[in-house]
Amino acid sequence: MRLFECGTLVPGCDWHTRADSDAEVVRRAVEHMRSAHGETLIHENMVDNIKARIVEETKAA
Repeated sequence: MRLFECGTLVPGCDWHTRADSDAEVVRRAVEHMRSAHGETLIHENMVDNIKARIVEETKAA
């Protein structure tokens, strides 16, 4: 499962999402950026920053 935590990009934001693919995580993160942070234009560098912060979720023991 892939995980993106918005706080790694926008300090103080506790929103996160999980999905099976990076593409779905990016889609959800872009929608979050638009709705929660007022981003009207999502530039390529924003998508790159999101992708760079997607990690493989580890299972807690």
